[in-house]
Order: sequence, then C-alpha cells, then structure tokens
Amino acid sequence: MSSPTSAPDRTDRDPAIAAAAQRLSSALTNRRPCAPIRDLIAADDIESAYRVQTLFNADRTAAVVGRKIGATSVAVQTQLGVDQPDFGVLFADMAFGDGETIPMGTLLQPKAEAEVAFMLKSDLADGDLDIEQCRAAIDYAAPALEIVDSRITGWDITFADTVADNASAGLYVVGDARRTLDEYSPVDSTMTMTIDGEVVSEGNGAACLGDPLNAVAWLARRARQFGEPLRAGQLILSGALGPMRPIAPGATVTAEIGELGSVTAHFTSN
Repeated sequence: MSSPTSAPDRTDRDPAIAAAAQRLSSALTNRRPCAPIRDLIAADDIESAYRVQTLFNADRTAAVVGRKIGATSVAVQTQLGVDQPDFGVLFADMAFGDGETIPMGTLLQPKAEAEVAFMLKSDLADGDLDIEQCRAAIDYAAPALEIVDSRITGWDITFADTVADNASAGLYVVGDARRTLDEYSPVDSTMTMTIDGEVVSEGNGAACLGDPLNAVAWLARRARQFGEPLRAGQLILSGALGPMRPIAPGATVTAEIGELGSVTAHFTSN
C-alpha cells in the first residue's frame, strides 16, 4: 500500500486515483465543495482511498506534525454513515492556539469535535504496539478541538470519500493544559462542548473506541502497516468523545474535558 504521510510521487498510474485527488485538490484550492469521489473509486475500496489521500496531500507544503483518527465514536460513525475508524495527516498550518480566532473563510463546511490530544515522546514503530506500549510512548495529554471540514458537498460521504479527503481534516486547536498519564486517565474523561454558551455535545472517554488509548494503539498499528510509523514529537488527535456539531460564522466553541480542562476557538463572522 502507498504511504499516506511520506513524500510521494505527485502522479499515480491509476487515472481514477489521480482524478479523485485532483477533484479534492481543486475543491480545497477554489474553496468550493466538490462531488463525492465514489464515482471514481468504490465506496469500500480502502486501499485506493488511502492512495487518493496520499496524492491529495502531496501538494501540501507545510510540515507533517502528526495524525488524526476519525470516526472513533459510534455517534460520529452514525453521523457520517461509516462503520470503522480512519486516519489522516496533520500539517503545521492546521494548528491554532487556545482562544485564537480562526478565519471562517479558510473553511468550507466546518464542524467541531472535542477530543483528547496526545504528544509522543518516543516512536511507535516496533513491538506489539499495544495499549501499554502506547501509554509509555506518550509525553502528555491535552484538551483539543478538531475542526473537521469535508471538501465534498453536503458531507455526502462514504468511508472511501472521507478517507480520500484526508479523513475530513480541517484545522485543530490544542488547549494549554498538559497532563501526564500518571496524572490523568483518558478513559475516565467526561466531555461537554458548547457553541456560544449552549451545550451541543456531550460524551466521555469510553466513547472513543472504548478508551482513547485504544485509538492510539489502533493508529500505531495502522500507520506501521502503511509504512509510516508514529514518531516522537508527533501530535495525535485521538478522536471525538461525542457528536460533532456544525459551526456558524462568528461562533465561539468551547470544550471542557474532565481534568484536562477547557479549550476554546473563536470564528470570524465571514
């Protein structure tokens, strides 16, 4: 399989793969959502979808800083109409600080998810890549908002569509709090997310594949399978703790994640 995070050739021998990547790239560049790509690859063709993702990401000039796991909660799987997790790539230009204002014009049809972020202090490349190995590789946890953003019109996606679209990655915000896993248990997290002060999403750590550390272990094995293991210094967004919610221009989104505390993002009015 092609690697979704290496520096790939900007071509693909399969014209359908190249056409799908070009469709998504045009949507990103022109700030106009496009038709789904399942007319070009099958809705359940995971290998081809990750090949499209690799090609779609190839023109990004920012540095790769981590990975995101998508569709980890039943609530989000139901919202998206999928039945398994996926993963995408985080680039340096996707990052915003806690409390910063995000230009709405950089997004197409954004939605917010509350998540636990993990910073790795060692590689996850060898061994069993089980929960205990992943726990030992984590430097700290932090509260995070992921701003997912489909390039596909109306979020009309199958599993292959969202995988190809870099797992619907948009932007992300990491809060200032830092907790080691000796201080904090991700599975015991409770989550409340508000938009303009109204509670719009609630959940807990167990909603994320049973434990956010399960999600990290899943990702570590999947990333190694694709030839690009997780490395020290990378940030991992481990997946939503509850339903994602759409963001309107001018909104303020805040997530409270148990002992990790809060993280906030403001959005411009246009």
